[in-house]
Amino acid sequence: MAQAATKEKVVLAYSGGLDTSVCLKWLQAEKGFDVIAVCGNVGQDENDLAAIKQKAIDMGAVASFAVDMREEYANEYVTLAIAANGLYENSYPLLSALSRPLLSKHMVEVAHAFGAKYVAHGCTGKGNDQVRFETSIKALDPSIEIIAPVREWNLHSREEEMEWAKAHGVPVPTTKKSPYSIDDNLWGRAIECGVLEDPWCEPPAGIWTLTADAQSAPDQPEYLEIGFESGVPCSLNGEEMGLVDMIKTINVKAGLHGCGRLDMVENRLVGVKSRECYEVPAAQVIINAHKALETLCLDRETQHYKFGIEQKWATAVYEGLWYSPLKEALDSFCASTQACVTGTVKVKLYKGSSTVVGRKSPYSLYDFGLASYGAQDTFDHEAAKGFIQLHGLPTTVWSAKQGPAAKEMAEQSAFEEKANAVSAA
Repeated sequence: MAQAATKEKVVLAYSGGLDTSVCLKWLQAEKGFDVIAVCGNVGQDENDLAAIKQKAIDMGAVASFAVDMREEYANEYVTLAIAANGLYENSYPLLSALSRPLLSKHMVEVAHAFGAKYVAHGCTGKGNDQVRFETSIKALDPSIEIIAPVREWNLHSREEEMEWAKAHGVPVPTTKKSPYSIDDNLWGRAIECGVLEDPWCEPPAGIWTLTADAQSAPDQPEYLEIGFESGVPCSLNGEEMGLVDMIKTINVKAGLHGCGRLDMVENRLVGVKSRECYEVPAAQVIINAHKALETLCLDRETQHYKFGIEQKWATAVYEGLWYSPLKEALDSFCASTQACVTGTVKVKLYKGSSTVVGRKSPYSLYDFGLASYGAQDTFDHEAAKGFIQLHGLPTTVWSAKQGPAAKEMAEQSAFEEKANAVSAA
């Protein structure tokens, strides 16, 4: 008796929602694959990973994994973002962009374990995440082939997708679908679509879940003292704390005071401008605190040069280049700057604002005697005259030879020559 042909295996990034559930069944029905589902917990809000894992099995997946990635995410990804003060376009803390290379890493590991040569995801053809997943996967294993069902199937709307799901036995949500697309993890929430697609429309109050409205926030401020060791947050209000717990705690405390709301139009990698809203209370507080400590601990030239490195780092991560030589080199630079970024930063939370109001460090470069205008002033004021002369010398020479003064003299000389020529005639 002839044996049935062995099916090819594909590893699917699986969230348990409608899109990836349809992907799972579509890969079976249309492609004939054995599907291995991988769901990663990177701190998303209240998801029941056990139920998601079982749902994939119930739909015919040959294996299903629910992996707790929170500690790895915080300690190996978020820490690098903090060192780089990672803010795309100086605003977005890269919460989705940070998680995609980690999820890709685990998917590739599962593919290797099962001998699967295909990996699939449920991203659309217009978003950034397809680029992040596929670039990361190819960087980790160039031989893996990638399938993106949403770019292939002929389902043009959510309604068509739900009809296909019903016809193929895919569980369809019974509750009303939110008009928004939401991605969340430990580092914050991203909200888009619905009325937010009109950049003139104020975000509805109902989109926010981590942060209170500033008007209804407490009338008394709250202070946080965040301790850093070599650039990594390590204590909160004097209590040593792991990064996962610290982020969760600050999300609650800062969110209560209405901190961390962002409303921006950003430039997507695919060339589209997109209106995005984010809730990032902990990310905002921690990055601002880290920046403040760096002003105390980094010398001027390093700090100024690092500003450009930070923007390049954020752009590389946003564009899916986590596993690139450039990103690795930028990480090395940032890491070299963090050796003395140790100390404590005091942050005031009040009515939607998180303001750094104090900072101290055993490695502080701040010299009270040099900075003071009081009786303890140790700055050599007499040295300033010579410094200014030397500092401004190139500008002084330029002005005399090529600048406004030189042009005025040249024009005056030309006028006099012309006048003399007229007189001689």
